[in-house]
Amino acid sequence: MQNVNFKSIDEFLEFLPEDELKIVEIFRDIVFNNIPDVVEKLAFNVPFYKRNSNICFIWPASVLWGKKKTYDGVRFGFSNGYLLNDPDGFLDKGNRKNVYWKDFKSINEIDISLIKSLLFDAIIIDSELANRNKIKKNYYY
Repeated sequence: MQNVNFKSIDEFLEFLPEDELKIVEIFRDIVFNNIPDVVEKLAFNVPFYKRNSNICFIWPASVLWGKKKTYDGVRFGFSNGYLLNDPDGFLDKGNRKNVYWKDFKSINEIDISLIKSLLFDAIIIDSELANRNKIKKNYYY
């Protein structure tokens, strides 16, 4: 279903065209500098970032899902985007229920303070969901 099969983040980064790589590197820096104890893991051949569960992901357009390219640039997405505080509708949701994202075609389009704000909100949601699941687990056992 995908056009690639990476064994590591380094292999993923080496595959990217220069324009996408620059954007990916900025997002990776934002994630690593703002999510404590974050774990980076390849899933669907792109990096996902988690603490208790998946928080966000970086999906360059050159890593296809399916047979053809459906957007340009790099997609930065949130696994539980539907729970984020996004009153101005910055994030796109397409026909998805949970996952929200924004596509970036250049580094100039990245509003770092807005991305950080959404990340902080996503971190809180991740912690709250983890605590809720612990309570449920303890309640049933």
